Amino acid sequence: MKKIFRTTVLVSLFFICSGTFAQEKKFEWKEGNEGGYRYAYVNNDPTNARFYTLKNGLTVILSPSKKKPRIQTYIATKAGSKTDPQEHTGLAHYLEHMLFKGTDKFGSLDWEKEKPLLDQIDALYEQYNATSDEVERKAIYKEIDRVSGEAAKFAIPNEYDKLMSNMGAEGTNAFTSFEQTVYTEDIPNNVVDKYLTVQAERFRNPTLRLFHTELESVYEEKNIGLDNDSRQAVETMFEAIFPNNNYGKQTVIGTIEHLKNPSLKAIREYYNTYYVPNNMGIIMSGDFDPSEVIAKIDKAFSYMQPKDIPAYHIDPEKPIEAPIVREVKGPNAEFIFLGFRFPGATSDDAQLLNLMGRILTNGSAGLIDLNLVKSQKLLSAAAYPYVLKDYSLLILEGNATQGQSLDDVRSLLLGQLQKLRNGEFSDDLISSIINNEKKALILQNESYKDRAEQLMNTFITGVDWAKEIGYVDRLSTITKQDIVDFANKYLNDQNYVAVYKKQGVDNSIVKVEKPTITPITMNRSDQSAFLQTVNALPEESIEPVWLDYEKDIARGKLDDLDVLAVQNKDNAIFSVTYQFPIGKWNNKLLPLAAGYIRLLGTKDKSSEQFSKEFFNLASNFSVSAGNEETYISTSGLDENFNKIVLLLHDLLRNAAADEPALEAYIARVKKSRTDMKDNKGAILQGLISYARYGANNPFNYVLSDEELDAVKAADLVQILHDFANIKHTILYYGPREVKQLVTTLPTLKLSKGAYKSVDTSVVFKELPTDKKQVLFSHYDMKQAQVFWVRNSGAYDSAKEPIISLFNSYFGDGMGSIVFQTIRESKALAYSTYAFLAKPGKKENQYSANAFIGTQTDKFNEAIAGMNSLLDSLPESPVALETAKVSLMKSIASERITDADILNSYLSAKKLGLDTDIRKSVYEKAPKLGYADLKAFHEKEWSQKPYVYCIVGDREALTQEQLTEIGETKTLSLKEIFGY
Repeated sequence: MKKIFRTTVLVSLFFICSGTFAQEKKFEWKEGNEGGYRYAYVNNDPTNARFYTLKNGLTVILSPSKKKPRIQTYIATKAGSKTDPQEHTGLAHYLEHMLFKGTDKFGSLDWEKEKPLLDQIDALYEQYNATSDEVERKAIYKEIDRVSGEAAKFAIPNEYDKLMSNMGAEGTNAFTSFEQTVYTEDIPNNVVDKYLTVQAERFRNPTLRLFHTELESVYEEKNIGLDNDSRQAVETMFEAIFPNNNYGKQTVIGTIEHLKNPSLKAIREYYNTYYVPNNMGIIMSGDFDPSEVIAKIDKAFSYMQPKDIPAYHIDPEKPIEAPIVREVKGPNAEFIFLGFRFPGATSDDAQLLNLMGRILTNGSAGLIDLNLVKSQKLLSAAAYPYVLKDYSLLILEGNATQGQSLDDVRSLLLGQLQKLRNGEFSDDLISSIINNEKKALILQNESYKDRAEQLMNTFITGVDWAKEIGYVDRLSTITKQDIVDFANKYLNDQNYVAVYKKQGVDNSIVKVEKPTITPITMNRSDQSAFLQTVNALPEESIEPVWLDYEKDIARGKLDDLDVLAVQNKDNAIFSVTYQFPIGKWNNKLLPLAAGYIRLLGTKDKSSEQFSKEFFNLASNFSVSAGNEETYISTSGLDENFNKIVLLLHDLLRNAAADEPALEAYIARVKKSRTDMKDNKGAILQGLISYARYGANNPFNYVLSDEELDAVKAADLVQILHDFANIKHTILYYGPREVKQLVTTLPTLKLSKGAYKSVDTSVVFKELPTDKKQVLFSHYDMKQAQVFWVRNSGAYDSAKEPIISLFNSYFGDGMGSIVFQTIRESKALAYSTYAFLAKPGKKENQYSANAFIGTQTDKFNEAIAGMNSLLDSLPESPVALETAKVSLMKSIASERITDADILNSYLSAKKLGLDTDIRKSVYEKAPKLGYADLKAFHEKEWSQKPYVYCIVGDREALTQEQLTEIGETKTLSLKEIFGY
């Protein structure tokens, strides 16, 4: 579940808002007619979206954009976990997985022979669900496994992914939430006919083949959720605050009991009920002609027939009259959620909720930002709206700093709501929010992906699009008193749910146990007639566009500083970045100084004033200290260019030491570092760094606690002041030409003297991986995470084509050999991949990487399964051809634009390149064959020693299991983190 920081609004297509937010003529619904299709649109809509309703009720929303020759697509169904049957929770999510398995026309070698076996599996599952005796259930499941194995001989696993890969599709995926299930693709704009042919067939007659292995992936996904403290806390919040709504009564993945007792019959009934055109929408944004695309969609999906959708009835939630308190336990650091209930997305209050959320948290000048984060009263804190169709939430989240209790955190958060109710916030905060929203909308409308997502959310939640795009204009009508009245209406010290996430072991959690599954047959080289037909459909070629770093980047001089610039010809937004050749390896204090600057002011201006001024200018700044480089950046509207740049310069040059701020900051850093030791992802990253560089490595090259205690404010401030006197490169993206830029951009350095020299840095070199070894760290979790790593030689640009093709074929994506074998065939993991990672600099080495996240009772099988692939590369001519086609089409339709041109140049320069390396890949990869891949695999992967970085529960993984892999070293957290 993702946090939604900006409300998406919609109602029915032609709904015109009334009341407080009555629409002005600037944003009105109008009707158009082109190519025989009527559509609705909103005048002055920056996305130029057209809203169609086809004869069968299918909604189509099309938003053209010429930025790239690609199209972001969503096929959305208004059916999610809240419409799951009570006796089959998680069903919508099951179905999402099964919509990738094909139909009677694709995904099958011989449908006539496969279907009777699938029917037999259906009946066995119904028998399985009706049986309570465990001995009998195991016998039935054994039969399910046997028949499934027979049926799998007639299946073509992942043929859907092969179809999409052959089109050059990216981001092939789907997701299920409370209200919706959405299927997503990012396709080149020359394959629309192919895409629609596949999608129309996909939803015509989905077949529930390969069910038991896919169900095992859902089991694993459930176990991942059980290991996620934040997810457990969110689910607990929803359960407590929505006792009458399925938001709270059911979870997206479902209960363990229901997962263990699936019904294919129920899944089909659900599909036939909700996957109907009047309950579905196709949303596309990108480079296309909407009048042509709508005709193609109509032709492809006209076979769908509308049906009445069952009404979703809920009992209204009762008012919360006293705090409801819940507790969740887990290994991560403690935090607290406070949740307040609000009306749903179609209400006027949903937009006021969004504005109120921004007043509390906007990253710079909100009440929580200034009073709790910048003042360092909490380690971290935020407020965000969670807007859904039936109800909405305002969630406040807080993390304690050293010595605080979660009760202290709750009091501090509630105190900010009291300030809100009292109107204790700046009078100009609303106007500042408007400025920032204008900038955000410009950026959003530049992205075809963001457009599509916003329009998709519009379709699902049912809020008026005219109301959505008029949001910023309506903000100007809202007064401070409106917000105060709104806050007093919905927020008090009694009407909320508090979820305390504490550290500890939750003994009530029971993982989904592994059933006995026989690996299924992988028909890698087989193709259905449907796939061959789709591949043969004509498509216009897309010619690739390569970067020419000499032509695409303008160069200038500001005094003796190099200026690299790309002109923004689309809008008035700019960004300026100063790149310094100094990082953490030069001075371990640098990352500390980079964070400290946000707490500082000057002798003339407080830190709070800086935050407010940046926010008023719709700007911000960042100081990012890497290992060997530091970047200081800011951005905003060109009309405020000088004000923003001078504001940043003032802070950098004149930041004043603040000892009390430093004392609180050091305490927060220590607490944050302690919390990192409770994060399994951070632990795994530390193990990987240890594996590549040894005991002293970039990950644990940090200040000790004793060194932290000895830090002086003056030392950190001097580091900040020194930036002005260190020679740097200026990176600019914006509307100004470079000649104008160098005459208008103020210099950071004021003095005329020479630039300060940079101290020599520590250099970390990758160690040779010369023996098999296990690095283990304990973590209380249901899963085990295993990461294979091997250092694999210095960078060589000549290897780019073979590496790109090999990664695509072997282990990058759902159609890869690794994914198909580990997940599809053997059901050993939900997440798995393998690839050769190239270094960031030519002096560094490649890294051969592989990963499996698996249940501990599958650990041995998972290790053996991956090792088998690392040692022996399976051959599949079809998979290889698919990998080639996918790689070529992705490169041809890729466009590196805007500030990304600068990023591409800097990355190439670090590798010793002066040209766009994609051109070499595009020209040479198609000429490679399996023999080339096999030779590469034997040289880089096969029979090689690896370091196995393993994070898991030491009680579930025995020492014998680990030592059987290789020489085992259990690392302490001090060894991993360096403190």
